Formats: sequence, structure tokens, C-alpha cells
Amino acid sequence: MRPFYFLLKFILKYTLWIYYPRFVNVNKPKKRFARTIFASNHAASFMDPLVVASSQPPIVFFMTRSDVFTPLLKPILWASHMFPIYREHDGGDTKSKNQKVFEKCYRVLKNGRSLLIFSEGFTDDVFIRRLKPIKKGAVRIGFGALENINWRKNIYLQAVGVNYSDPNKIGSDVVISNSDPICLNDYKAQYEKDPNKTIYDLTQHLEREMQAQITDIRKKEWAELHENVMRLTRKGMNPSNTDKTIPLIERWKYSKRLADWLNNEGVKVESTLEELKTGLKDYFSLLKKLKIEEEHVYKISSRKLPGKSREIFSVLLLPIIPFGLLHNFLPYILIKRFVEKSFRRKVFWGSVKMMLGTLAFGFYNILFIFLGYYLIFPSWLFWMAYYFIVPPLSGIITYNYFRHRKDYKILKLTAKRDISKIIEKRDFLYNEIKKVIPVA
Repeated sequence: MRPFYFLLKFILKYTLWIYYPRFVNVNKPKKRFARTIFASNHAASFMDPLVVASSQPPIVFFMTRSDVFTPLLKPILWASHMFPIYREHDGGDTKSKNQKVFEKCYRVLKNGRSLLIFSEGFTDDVFIRRLKPIKKGAVRIGFGALENINWRKNIYLQAVGVNYSDPNKIGSDVVISNSDPICLNDYKAQYEKDPNKTIYDLTQHLEREMQAQITDIRKKEWAELHENVMRLTRKGMNPSNTDKTIPLIERWKYSKRLADWLNNEGVKVESTLEELKTGLKDYFSLLKKLKIEEEHVYKISSRKLPGKSREIFSVLLLPIIPFGLLHNFLPYILIKRFVEKSFRRKVFWGSVKMMLGTLAFGFYNILFIFLGYYLIFPSWLFWMAYYFIVPPLSGIITYNYFRHRKDYKILKLTAKRDISKIIEKRDFLYNEIKKVIPVA
């Protein structure tokens, strides 16, 4: 394990806890030296390798698109366990270049380390809960490694599913689910008889295993319906409209169950689903037009408005807010503006903000250690503890304080409006969902 990789793994655990406070790992691999090719979906671009590698024990090397290996980044990417993969449009002799990379992969597996491959090959511009057709690379590399070591050691293939409520939203949920490993050595006879058929069959099997680990909407046109049903029932993994008293694992299973029903049974009532889809779309479009939040409609209709204790608690937090602003506001606003202006594809925003933010917050707050030591209290131990505790915790509290304060003000304004017709429409749609979709 390269030192920089170890450092990143440690730092990212801390950072991801801040970014995704509710995190569940299903069937988590236990061995560091797993000799396994982990084949994952690719829902959120750069965020996916950060989330998977930092949250699971195996030491992994990544397959990464070659165009990011610039002279400046190459040493950093090498230290982070990344290998370039060359595509046809990259130009040059991509076949021979990739063969050299594959040989490095074989050595990684031979020495007991693992590979993490994103088998879909690309990420949707807009986050969609689905699995795109996967490529054969993971299976090919596995059998190539076995041939390279004359089948002397076991090499495994394992499907990984990364499920986000929203990869770009701080405070969202993540579920990582792992299938049972597939021992490629068990397929030696079939492979030696017909390599191409064996690779194809195993790739199809791997795709089914990956589908089983995620919420997989097979028809893209049902994605919006799926999301809106989760929003109204509050049982799924929508980042804004969900009942967080329901355990995350149950909300993830609900999201999967709903998608599976739409994929398999939805075709039998397709015309009814189209009507429901249109009704839900019109409802949420109306809320957007009127600048009303669904969360507020739910709270008002169910009489779950926050009481005086909420305001008292907010007052108690006020002494912490100056620390949060002092240690976090400047790097936060600079990183936010830079990323949102520099990256047109929103799918990159979350991961880039998190990585740049980790560096920016880290370096920025070192200044306060020295100022505190020389101007206030000369104890390095005290200021190191302060560095790791006060800036991140005060930052989280301050961020949530202003977010909840803004939300509370809007809720109070909404409660003064006559939204009885909207509540009536919401209740009608909720009952329609229950009638049309049994699993909802």
C-alpha cells in the first residue's frame, strides 16, 4: 500500500462521514488482501471510487480514464493506486498501451491486492437510479490474470452497487451493497473450451448481480415516476422528502422493490401509470411555480409543525456559529463558486467539491493552529486537538443551522397561505399511488 493511498483512505473516512452521515455497507468484504476484481456501477463519476475504496477493507487499485493522467496529476494518481485505461478516441496504439496496464493488473491480483473497475464505462449527466450495459473488461482481466499465474491462486469477481439518495447533496444517504464473490477458477474448464462464450456468459451473470445491488430503473422514462412516488410516500431514498425514522436499509429496499415492480409488473398497467406519472409531474411543477416545498405541504397537512423547542435549541447553538463561519465560510464559498463555474456537468460537482474542500479546509485552518499557539496558549497538543474537532464540527453545525433557519422561515410563510387545494391534490395522488402500485 502506497503511503499517499493510506493517507487518503484515512482522510476520506472522516470527510465522507461529514458529507454522507447516514452510510450502510451490506455484505462488506472483510479481507484486506482479497485478490478480487470489484465491478461497480458508476452513478456519480469521481465520487464512486472515493466512496467504495474508503469504506471497504480491501486494498484496491483503480482503472481510470487516461486523459486525466496529465504531467501534473500523474504522480498523484500513481500514488493513489490509479491505472490509466486508454480508449479508441484517445489516439495512438491503445491496444498495446492497455496491454501494459493489464499486465500491471495481473501483478496486483497475483500479490493479493484487488482491482476496482466501473464496468458501465461512463456516468449519466443527470443522476438516474439505473445500471447501464456493462463491459467485458472485468471478466477478461480476471481470466488474463489466472492465465498469467497458471491458475495457481484463486481470483474472484464481485459485484458492488453504490446507492445514493443524491451524490451532490451534503447530508445525503449512501448504501453500498456487495454480492457474494464469484471464484473464476471454477470456470477453468469452460474457459479453456470456449473463452469468448465463457467471458460473455460471466459478464451477463455479473450484470444481473450488479442489478441486484442497486435501484435499477430499466426504462428511463419511469425514473421520474419512481422518484416522485418515493417523494410522496416518504419511504425511499429521495434526499429531501423522506421519513428518516425509517432505517436507511429499509428505505433502500423500498426503492429497489418499487423499481423492480415498475420493471416487471408496471407494463400490465402502463396506461394507468402514465396518468399517475402526469399527475405527479403536474403536482410538483405546481409546487415549483408557487415556490412551495413538498416537505412543507406534508408537515402542514399532517400537523407536524416544529414547536418552540426548535427555536430554543437554535438559540443555544448561536455561540458555535462564529466558530463555524470563521473556520469554514471563506473556503466553502470559494470552492462552491469555482466548481460550479468550472464544471458544466453537475455529476462532477459533489466529488470535486469534497476533494478540493478537504484540501482547502485543511490548509486554511492550519493558520489558526499557529495563531492560537503563539497568541493564545502555547500547547501543540491542545491546538492539534482543536484543529481536528472544532472546525469540522462547528462547520457542520453552522451549515445545518442556516439551512434549517431558512427552511423554517419558508415553512412559516407557507403555513400562512391557503394551500388547502394543494393538500387535497396531494392526498388524491397519494391514494392513487396506493391503489395503482401495490408495493408502495
